[in-house]
Amino acid sequence: MELYITELSKYFITLFIALYTLECFLVFRFSDEERRSGCYMRQNLLMFLVHFSCFLVICFETGKVEYLLFYILQQILLFATIVLFRMIYPKGNRLIINNMCMLLSIGFVILSRLSFEKAVKQFFIVTISVITGMIIPYFIHKLKFLKSLTWIYAAVGAAALGIVLILGSTTYGSKISYSIAGVTFQPSEFVKIIFVFFLASALYESHDFLRVVLTTILAGIYVLILVASRDLGSALIFFIVYVMMVFIATGNWLYLLMGCAGGSGAAVLAYQFFTHVQIRVQAWRDPFSCIDDAGYQITQSLFAIGSGGWFGLGLFRGTPDSIPFVEADFVFSAVAEELGIAFAMCVILICISCFIMFMNISIRLQDKFYQLIAFGLGVTYIFQVFLTIGGGTKFIPMTGVTLPLISYGGSSVLTTLVMFFIIEGLYIIRQEEGARRVKKKRRQRTEYEDPQPEED
Repeated sequence: MELYITELSKYFITLFIALYTLECFLVFRFSDEERRSGCYMRQNLLMFLVHFSCFLVICFETGKVEYLLFYILQQILLFATIVLFRMIYPKGNRLIINNMCMLLSIGFVILSRLSFEKAVKQFFIVTISVITGMIIPYFIHKLKFLKSLTWIYAAVGAAALGIVLILGSTTYGSKISYSIAGVTFQPSEFVKIIFVFFLASALYESHDFLRVVLTTILAGIYVLILVASRDLGSALIFFIVYVMMVFIATGNWLYLLMGCAGGSGAAVLAYQFFTHVQIRVQAWRDPFSCIDDAGYQITQSLFAIGSGGWFGLGLFRGTPDSIPFVEADFVFSAVAEELGIAFAMCVILICISCFIMFMNISIRLQDKFYQLIAFGLGVTYIFQVFLTIGGGTKFIPMTGVTLPLISYGGSSVLTTLVMFFIIEGLYIIRQEEGARRVKKKRRQRTEYEDPQPEED
């Protein structure tokens, strides 16, 4: 009986997430939220079916009642998030919230399979993050002085990274975190958001040569601190976000070309001076030549992806535990092995639909400051997705960053949820800008059609 449920569930799970993914892109046929409501309702139903089907298999495979209780708690959290957000922010974007909840549910499923203890810990972090994040759109919408805090952003971000460099604990050769009262933080995750706000604030009013130079110097300080901490994955994200935001703010192709040239040169220097970069490049080029050492992670990842096939081996039927740090750095490989390559491709497409919506919001915003923030957060998000999946599939060398909302990691999931809620605040601002434009056009049309009589 259990075997039949596991085998049949693979196809139903794949079908449900494929239909959910289709709805992610059908949403873009419509220009307003009201006309998209049908897509959103179908997404909610399909998300419930994917989540339910996965935990049905988990409960049958383990026979433990705690997984059933954990599933119920997750459903309460996800349902409450969707309903409360809709009630509090009727002008919010439901695709972003739906995708956020869908990716969180996938994370809960795969973490429950890998480590129940870590899944429970992640659940509590997500709960606190969602409760906190619910107020963020309000503040983004109301606090107009955020665009004037340029140098405060620069100082706070650099100080947070500097503290890690000086006081942080070393993990596998990199200083990426420090602890306060027993709670471990990874400041580079939070500073990503501060960094985007700094760049937007610095470039939205003026982007002449001197302002770009000053911004480059300050951004360079961020990157150099991360390099000194040997957190090269985060340093790469910061650098790409800087280059892209400067290009969008100025429209100057020379800055983009200079950024690409500088990044290429920095990559060569990193390879020359950092031993662990050389090891990762070697593992990327030919992992099977060092399969017992540097190439072990990536070869196990490739074996996992290859063995899953289109529909996966089924939850608890694979061996993702053979990949070191699978719940953080290689969670995509675990998804592909047990839920299938088709499921994993749908995860990628869901992430891409989030990015498209972020860019859509950015393009339609009139305020340059908010436009740059939406663009910067979108690039931060999708580039981190690219680094994680690219590293796990041997498309690029491993960088050690997490897959947003799915991988295990408190700082990562909290930061990503904050990013999503900031984007929601920007979408509300966009809606109000659009309403003002419509009202202005109507007033102008009325004045044109009914001109006031001239006085004698």
